[in-house]
Amino acid sequence: MRHETEKEKYHVPADQISAFQSVATPEEAVERLIQLHDSATEAQRHALEHFFATGTPPTPLERSRFRYPELRVDYRANSVPPVKQRAYAKFQGPGVYATTITQPAFFKNYLLEQLNHLVRDYGATLEVGVSDQEIPYPYIFERGDELGRGAHSASELAQHFPTPLLAKVGDEIADGTWIFHEAEARPLSLFDAARVDYSLRRLVHYTGSDWRSVQPWILLTNYHRYVDQFIRWAVKELANEEGPYNKLVLPGGVAIERGLSEAAVEELIASSPWHRFQMPAYHLMRKDGQGVTLVNIGVGPSNAKNITDHLAVLRPHCWLMVGHCGGLRQSQSIGDYVLAHAYLRRDSILDGALPPEIPLPALAEIQVAMQDAAVQVTGERGEELKRRLRTGTVVTYDDRNWELRWSQERRQINLSRAIAVDMESGTIAAQGYRLRVPYGTLLCVSDKPLHGEIKLPGAANAFYERAVSEHLMIGLAALDILRGQRSSLHSRKLRSFDEPPFR
Repeated sequence: MRHETEKEKYHVPADQISAFQSVATPEEAVERLIQLHDSATEAQRHALEHFFATGTPPTPLERSRFRYPELRVDYRANSVPPVKQRAYAKFQGPGVYATTITQPAFFKNYLLEQLNHLVRDYGATLEVGVSDQEIPYPYIFERGDELGRGAHSASELAQHFPTPLLAKVGDEIADGTWIFHEAEARPLSLFDAARVDYSLRRLVHYTGSDWRSVQPWILLTNYHRYVDQFIRWAVKELANEEGPYNKLVLPGGVAIERGLSEAAVEELIASSPWHRFQMPAYHLMRKDGQGVTLVNIGVGPSNAKNITDHLAVLRPHCWLMVGHCGGLRQSQSIGDYVLAHAYLRRDSILDGALPPEIPLPALAEIQVAMQDAAVQVTGERGEELKRRLRTGTVVTYDDRNWELRWSQERRQINLSRAIAVDMESGTIAAQGYRLRVPYGTLLCVSDKPLHGEIKLPGAANAFYERAVSEHLMIGLAALDILRGQRSSLHSRKLRSFDEPPFR
């Protein structure tokens, strides 16, 4: 029996390049998406290898195979639409909804969840085919260093292979600026394939991790001390043979598996090149895929927007900010907690996409989970807890030295009744609202700039040693609580009136 060559195996016949096929089930749709994506990427990989070896560019027919697969969902409202309480997998009206898909094997469970709801509840029908959106060649190889071989420059490759075009990568759907035309399909998801691939590669660059390692429950912090504590906690969790966690992945791809000796673990931790990456990420994985990722985003709204722009394409269940803040009330003490229920956004970075006058709702499920987690970790409740944990407005600045403009800022802070100040929380919450990712903020007071308690090296070190561990454990406990509330966590508060069906 003759075996297929690699090129034949991934070959898509010319008459199928633009053909869309009806599929009977979501499972069949996803399998077809995987097949088409594998075919397209392997065809382009083969063409690149051939070009590196011989200098021969792909023919127009060969290049026509370098395209993302497309998923179309057709909803015909033959009766009154069902009323569903969930916030996602809902149609706003009859019509055809479509999006291009990348990495369908990785997103398989997500795709099946969305499609099963739409087919079962609405009787939607499915089609899968090859889109007219080309896959940029840098997204074909995993590491990217494969493109550094030989004498072929990026400009030469761009003459013969698809390149990333910023004009084709945007957030018009998420920002509500897309324009509907009657003859065109409506968007099925917030992000198309090109936007997702762009962010997947950015995640690798900024975090030092394979994007596949990112877990659906995310903590964001602005101090490296939280990283040290997270690693210590993660190693203890791996030592628990009855626990749910099975692997810790550090920046640079360093992996700590369960069962290693203490000396081997210490050696692996020391070997991680975390300092090479702007926002290093740490991933504690679970057997059920519901692990935790901690990202040290550093300081400032630019970093906060940058990383959440990219994390959002993975459709995480939530992200929580656990970092430090300045307390603005005399009654607060160093080490107290602030649970944000509103934000005064003075960060400026999202003013065009999401004007600061747009309110950011507090999400009840997350607020309650974080308060319950504080009770669980501290052992305090009622008035005793209220003395240490205060809810209120957090003001987020883009200027670390906002105190030098106190005479100008005083009135806004006073009118907002803000109780804390930082440089990331308002941005992270705004990004969660904008990109439909549940969000929350629990900060720890590290100084009181309005009351003479500023950060000094000795006091700061004592505070860090005492407070970081408990604060991090509250964030992790909140995620544990939220894991059991996934159906209600994805709030309708985050959805617009013309929302795409996919979460």
